[in-house]
Amino acid sequence: MSTPATASQAAVLQSNIPDARGLSLFERDPDLARLLRVYLGDADYEKLEPQLVDLGARAAGELDDLAMAADRNPPVLVHRNRRGENAQSIEKHPSYTALEGVAYGELGLAALSHTDGKRPSLIKYALTYLFVQAEFGLCCPVSMTDSLTRTLRKFGDAALVDKYLPYLTARDMDTLYQGAMFMTEQAAGSDIARITTRATRATGGADGEWRLRGDKWFCSNADADLAMVLARADDGPGGMAGIGLFLLPKTRDDGTRNGYRIVRLKDKLGTRSMASGEIVLEDATAYLIGDIGRGFQQIADMMNMSRLSNGVRAAGLMRRALSEALHVARHREAFGKRLIDMPLMQRQLLKIMLPAEQARSMFMHISRCLDKADHGDENAAKLVRILTPLIKFRATRDSRKAIGDAMEVRGGVGYIEEWPEAKLLRDAHLGSIWEGTSNIVALDVMRAIRRQHTLDPLIAYLHARVADDGMPAAAWSLFSSFIDRVAALAARTVEHNDDDIVRQVASALYHLCSAVFMAWEAAQQTHDARRLALAFLVVRYKLQPADPLAPQPAGDDADIQRALLDEAPLSLEQALALCP
Repeated sequence: MSTPATASQAAVLQSNIPDARGLSLFERDPDLARLLRVYLGDADYEKLEPQLVDLGARAAGELDDLAMAADRNPPVLVHRNRRGENAQSIEKHPSYTALEGVAYGELGLAALSHTDGKRPSLIKYALTYLFVQAEFGLCCPVSMTDSLTRTLRKFGDAALVDKYLPYLTARDMDTLYQGAMFMTEQAAGSDIARITTRATRATGGADGEWRLRGDKWFCSNADADLAMVLARADDGPGGMAGIGLFLLPKTRDDGTRNGYRIVRLKDKLGTRSMASGEIVLEDATAYLIGDIGRGFQQIADMMNMSRLSNGVRAAGLMRRALSEALHVARHREAFGKRLIDMPLMQRQLLKIMLPAEQARSMFMHISRCLDKADHGDENAAKLVRILTPLIKFRATRDSRKAIGDAMEVRGGVGYIEEWPEAKLLRDAHLGSIWEGTSNIVALDVMRAIRRQHTLDPLIAYLHARVADDGMPAAAWSLFSSFIDRVAALAARTVEHNDDDIVRQVASALYHLCSAVFMAWEAAQQTHDARRLALAFLVVRYKLQPADPLAPQPAGDDADIQRALLDEAPLSLEQALALCP
């Protein structure tokens, strides 16, 4: 018969199950502030810092609790009202609507890029990076609202922009219009030319008004107020030349529900808080965006912004997993030692840290290029075109492995749904599927090189970053050599149409870019070479060949690699000791 534990025994048991709930996700991540100062400058960073401090604390407590509750209580599709009328609605859990108020209203994540063009886009992405560490599912509708607004402003008729922009950028939840992208069909998938949804010019309607008929198989944010839809014009040519992009409102101008039905909601592995559904279009009123034949090119712009957001979210998920793993390792003891002092645990933690830091540097640097591209810099636009599918391809896949490893650090407790790792892992599997699976996105990297000629600008840009005045000679020599080798591999692959190795090439480009960006970040910081040390580890473990049968002890580098886990600044001498 068991006896109740004494108070001291209970305290010991409790102390050996470390719980970071309520500990700020911003303050536990010292590199975030350092990096934001590099990219934003001191003035913009200091304006943003109070918001980051507040959000970091809320994401670790209040928002985390709301997200867990919303995950346990997914939305419900209601087909009829109590009078028996076909008035569809989706009932969202109060926890989810509370999160919507924070994301759309308080933070303005969907509006920031469209209401103050002078603010760096990194401000939006930095806030998203913290918010997603609590709630992932809602970030999909937020991203689609943001990217739909961008696409509408870029390609839409002025009258449509004037009509809908105030609603898309509203921060009042009763006024806000949320956005979505209804693209996927069962038969088509990623093969857009096979889309069967039909579009017919409306007779007696407004200019640019069409009627849509067809089935859309996977529609996230299924009850969005506005959606971008791909459809084939009845009077258009076959193939991609007949595809157009249409803006679909949920409600017609006369206040009636538009002609489409949500057939059912998807029972998803992750992102359970957010409604994804199957939709049937039944002569739904929609408005042509741009020209027939340009539909895919136009929605690709929306999709690319969504892919970038996907990369930000993958980085955020990995950071949350890393923060949890570091907290456990620093506070849990086994066999008379703290976990973090054990060599095998140190290796495991570094395997989580490295991809998390790579993804973070990538999205921060892409946002820097995006701002320049939006101000007319053509080279920057080419950089965004290739870097965006790179982060979508690699970071989303890395997040699945990194979060799985973090779950293992917590042990059996990490497999329990009361703790954050299980939800993080379920959500992470979404990233490498939506907006193109990894095969499709790797092929898109090659398409960007072939059609938009992005490789030469990228290589020139990378060489310029390693030529920075603050770059040590050893680092310049190492990175310059790898830039040339990866460039040659990519060029040869494109020349010979070697599609069977495009994943290898895309991975090499991603690892190269992330290493160069981290080294550049270190060169901008006078007294901290931590990012350079991480860049050297990327080269060592991701770009250099390894013999699987050769012993690989940490050796003389053990103390420096251990210091990386403390997340404190490193000296240049320490970083250079890791140079391969």
